[in-house]
Amino acid sequence: MFSPGLKRSKLSSRKERNLGQNLTAPDSPATPLTENRKSAEETSIPDRPSTGTPAPWAPRLSVLARIPSENKNDKGDEIDPIKPVFVGEFPQVIHDEQTSFMRRRVPADVCISGRMDKGTCLSWIMCGNKIFIWSYLSFAASKKCITLELPSDVLENADLGRNSYHCNNWLLSVVNWDSTSKVTNRIAKHRYSAGIVLCNQKTRAVLYWSDIFADVGTAPITSFASSDESLVSSSPVDRNTIPNRQQQRNRHGTSFTGSSSFNSLIAAAIPGTQNACVALACCSSGELWQFYCSSSGIQRNKVYQNIQNLSSQGTGIGQLVGSKGYPRSMIWRFPYFSVSDSNRQFFLLTDHEIQCFNIKLFPDLEVSKLWSQEIVGNDGDLGIKKDLAGQKRIWPLDLQVDDHGKVITVLVATFCKDRVSSSSYTQYSLLTMQYMSEVSISSDVHERVLEKKAPIQVIIPKARVEDEDFLFSMRLRVGGKPSGSTIILSGEGTATVSHYYRNSTRLYQFDLPYDAGKVLDASVLPSTDDGEDGAWVVLTEKAGIWAIPEKAVVLGGVEPPERSLSRKGSSNEGSAQEERRNLMFAGNIAPRRASSEAWDAGDRQSIGMTGITRRTAQDEESEALLGQFFREFLISGKVDGSLEKFKSSGAFEKDGETNVFVRSSKSIVDTLAKHWTTTRGAEIVAMGIVSSQLMDKQQKHKKFLQFLALSKCHEELCSGKRHSLQIILEHGEKLSAIIQLRELHNLISQNRSTGVGSTHSSFQSQVLGALWDLIQLVGEKARRNTVLLMDRDNAEVFYSKVSDLEQVFYCLERHLEYIISMEQPVGFQIRRACELSNACVTIFRAAMDYKNEYHLWYPPPEGLTPWYCQLVVRNGLWSVASFMLQLLKETSELDMSAKSELYSHLEALSEVLLEASSVAITAKMERGEEHKGLLNEYWSRRDALLDSLYQQVKGFVEAGYQDITDGTEENKEEILRKLSSSLLSIAKRHEGYHTMWNICCDLNDSGLLRNLMHESMGPRCGFSYFVFKQLYEKKQFSKLLRLGEEFQEELSIFLSHYRDLLWLHEVFLHQFSAASETLHGLALSQAEGSISTTEDEINSDHANPVPTLADRRRLLNLSKIAAFAGKDADSLTKVKRIEADLKILRLQEEIMEVLPTDDTKQRVEKELLRPEELIELCLKSGSKELALQVFDVFSWTSSSFRKSHRNLLKECWKNAADQDPWSEIYQASESEGWSDEETFQQLSQTMLFQASNRCYGPKVETIEDGFDEVLPLRQENLEVPGLKDTRSSVEAILMQHRDFPYAGKLMLTAIMLGCVHDDVKIEEGLSPMV
Repeated sequence: MFSPGLKRSKLSSRKERNLGQNLTAPDSPATPLTENRKSAEETSIPDRPSTGTPAPWAPRLSVLARIPSENKNDKGDEIDPIKPVFVGEFPQVIHDEQTSFMRRRVPADVCISGRMDKGTCLSWIMCGNKIFIWSYLSFAASKKCITLELPSDVLENADLGRNSYHCNNWLLSVVNWDSTSKVTNRIAKHRYSAGIVLCNQKTRAVLYWSDIFADVGTAPITSFASSDESLVSSSPVDRNTIPNRQQQRNRHGTSFTGSSSFNSLIAAAIPGTQNACVALACCSSGELWQFYCSSSGIQRNKVYQNIQNLSSQGTGIGQLVGSKGYPRSMIWRFPYFSVSDSNRQFFLLTDHEIQCFNIKLFPDLEVSKLWSQEIVGNDGDLGIKKDLAGQKRIWPLDLQVDDHGKVITVLVATFCKDRVSSSSYTQYSLLTMQYMSEVSISSDVHERVLEKKAPIQVIIPKARVEDEDFLFSMRLRVGGKPSGSTIILSGEGTATVSHYYRNSTRLYQFDLPYDAGKVLDASVLPSTDDGEDGAWVVLTEKAGIWAIPEKAVVLGGVEPPERSLSRKGSSNEGSAQEERRNLMFAGNIAPRRASSEAWDAGDRQSIGMTGITRRTAQDEESEALLGQFFREFLISGKVDGSLEKFKSSGAFEKDGETNVFVRSSKSIVDTLAKHWTTTRGAEIVAMGIVSSQLMDKQQKHKKFLQFLALSKCHEELCSGKRHSLQIILEHGEKLSAIIQLRELHNLISQNRSTGVGSTHSSFQSQVLGALWDLIQLVGEKARRNTVLLMDRDNAEVFYSKVSDLEQVFYCLERHLEYIISMEQPVGFQIRRACELSNACVTIFRAAMDYKNEYHLWYPPPEGLTPWYCQLVVRNGLWSVASFMLQLLKETSELDMSAKSELYSHLEALSEVLLEASSVAITAKMERGEEHKGLLNEYWSRRDALLDSLYQQVKGFVEAGYQDITDGTEENKEEILRKLSSSLLSIAKRHEGYHTMWNICCDLNDSGLLRNLMHESMGPRCGFSYFVFKQLYEKKQFSKLLRLGEEFQEELSIFLSHYRDLLWLHEVFLHQFSAASETLHGLALSQAEGSISTTEDEINSDHANPVPTLADRRRLLNLSKIAAFAGKDADSLTKVKRIEADLKILRLQEEIMEVLPTDDTKQRVEKELLRPEELIELCLKSGSKELALQVFDVFSWTSSSFRKSHRNLLKECWKNAADQDPWSEIYQASESEGWSDEETFQQLSQTMLFQASNRCYGPKVETIEDGFDEVLPLRQENLEVPGLKDTRSSVEAILMQHRDFPYAGKLMLTAIMLGCVHDDVKIEEGLSPMV
């Protein structure tokens, strides 16, 4: 917390310091002065003390500010982690104006005000009649500051004197003309576009600058309040009636004081207009004013006469709530929005409620109330409960909303009186409300909309009673780190961070020496990761901009003391000081000016969102030991006994980033140059000192590797901590890559500055181009994520933080549209894309060169993923490559030179990208991790790149061929061969078989094709398999089989999936038995297209025909021939099986002759029926002849078929028994008295006799086992009587026949005679047709 900026007595000064710090501490963070600064400037403040922050108009050279005081060493532990961090100085023009302004006025009347705008990252300071606006994200030396001057007529009635808490009665709102959402990156956009609306709280004068960056020096548009302004109608604005300049000037004589002053101002762009906006201001008298601002004038309109009377719940608050100064504040519900939005909502805080309004921006301005909700009332669940014991008055002071427009935070002050001691005090608290779920918001909602998100958070339970002016000067800010923290600002210039940590509220006070001036405002560093916002940043009156690191808030926060937020003292100063002493990092450490030097020397571990990562004592011991030995090695070159000491200290216990050797390696490559001065801004990139510093780092890192080798630590790491050693060597890769990138930057700059017609200076050439913008993006991201680096230039940070080289590719993936805008000319886009591509390739090749040079130092690579193969790197490379692909597709009108340049860069980038993906896949496979997704990514990107590149090659060939007047086909092929050579090598390395095939086909070079087939032997026969598949799909079977003569094994593997051609290749290889099996399988295949068509038959009606029965018979005959030719031991068995299938095939043909013409017959003609289907058709046909042939089918099939279809065999026997009139046969035998011979003659004609003879006769021929194994003839033939099945024999089946009771003996006689008779002729029709 600050002390006042003027010289006071030592007693007063000490009493008013809330934390009781010693102002004359020798280690106070003094900001050094330049040697050539005039003494007059040093004495502009009378009796300025010799210690503390010096006058702000003296430039702060960061190189001097980082020099530790003489009683500090270089150890990072001496850096106080709970102190704020210096971010940046004011632009020099502000210092000059402050000096001049203070010379012209009495110091007591000096009034400097300022604010920070989170949405645009702009900060502003008003000094006298001038407003200075700049980006607080920019580095100090490169800040572009806009100066706006207030017209004299506006200042005539403005109160420029110093009020107690409102020293300057101006409200300023920034209007962002860019399409906007959350700030992600403004560094690469090269421009801002913003307007300014300025309003005087007392006189109500309004000023408007439409575009401060485009119209520098342009006078503002002004509007003055009139005496009858309270009578203005609240009807909608008529934009056609614009007061003229003279009318506005005549109104400025009126002044409004007291309750009629403006309290809050907000503004928004109006869609569909040219730099027109609407501003809203709430007045202490309860009025809500609307200002339509455009280049033609400002229109004023009173929207509401008395907002206090708009409450839907009534205003019966009684005496506990003050009404003076209300409505208090306004804020947009959604801080980030698009200029195309036609409606915006805003909140308004009154003395007892929150009101929500909607303003319709297009086509007409219209403000309507959506809802209001009481937050101070009788229901404590709705907010703050009134009428509690001891309460005297409640003030809602300020309101803020989160970035999502869901959570509302209100700062509340409550005046209370202790009933025991009768002492009065003020309690400060935070009320957090959120939107209720499933609440429909429509016009004028009367139901509850908000609910408490958490209990009321008390910031200070008992504070000094302050006057109302002080309370109304307090402001609230939300959104900074740690997550959920808030910052409270008072009009006296203090800033206090409130953070709910470990189940209690903790307070951190921003504190600098008193002569640094007041805190003017606070904001948040925007995140570059589109995630949560960054650290708190504070705008001071005289000491520039400072940041409050998350670590400082967490470690430096104290329990809420019973003290005020103002500069006045408190009775609890002693206890607060005692609490700070108890912190582990505090002690008696005087405040010092922290900077990036602290980051460089201290702990570089990242700070988590919910806690602080700290090193253990063992880590500290190991790191100190390593530093000691390494320093001794640099001096003497000796490493005696270091290995054992490292082992005993636990230096080899951790692996990865936390390993002590990795941390030391990282500190070497990431060291910030102490002699780089940041006051010269971007000019540092034009100096040779950048390259010199990088070379120094490289030499030191090489020494570090030598130290590891000589001390045998390298061997220990290689055997036990491979990942750590990999990271150390990757630091060398990244350092080498940064050096090469720096050289590339120099080369690009030289080419640009020496180009024909170039007007750029050497410095201008350095800061132009895509690579420079990329450097700015990466450096800016590092600065925002590490507030200790905020006082450094973006380029300096980029060239210093070598270990974070992956961030280059992160920015390429996320923010490429900021570097290369689609609005730029196509030629400009191509040039910038090629520059980025060249940078990526340079980084990759430099890393690979380093790896090749030091390959003996690397650990075994199994399972390790190099840094350049990580997802963020691959995605960054692909982002650039895909953009270049899009350029190639959409820029057909480009000249050949531009296309050729784009092609060459894309080809090199493609090789790098594919190599990174290939290595990443190998590492995943070695670790046994799932890599299917990575493979698909690799394949899709490879095919997209190679196909597009080859199309460009063909385009180049056509263009080159047309330029040759006497060109021939040979010339065309020669051009193609030359242009495609490098692309062919990339395709061959990364299995781009489609591109390789296309090149060979277009060249019509079978020799090249065969060579590539021999060289590219990847998985599944590599390129050979792809070629075979292409020939097969094109029906070029003759070429396919001819290639098989040279690639016999590869073609066999391929044709294993295409058996229709496999048998031909097997015949060529004299594998006749295998060919017989293949043909046999093809003949019985149920799949369509088993018979291949040739290339000549593609256009005929017989392409991919369904094999007919004749085709199958032909294949079976070929199979039979091949079986005979094979002369294997089982050749006869194979022939027997083939002949049986031929018989079954002939039976299907006979069934076709019997069946009527219907769908079933058509199916039988087209398809090969299974044996069981044939049997069922025979049984259904009703033909006696077919009923007998079903037993032949069972004979021609295997024993397994008979066993699995036993029930079907039984049905066949039942059907056979039904074919003869057994009752008539029995009656004839009885009446005629048949003899045995006559009985035999009659029974031999029955179906049972013939079926028994075919199944059980002496000359029966079956495949494998006979029928007895499946269905015995007689019941007594069952082998296991205990398990007899009454239906498991032919006899048992016949016993169930209806005629068996009287003709059973004849039926049994028939089957018994059939099984022993061997004189049954086989009908000619059943003989197979071979």
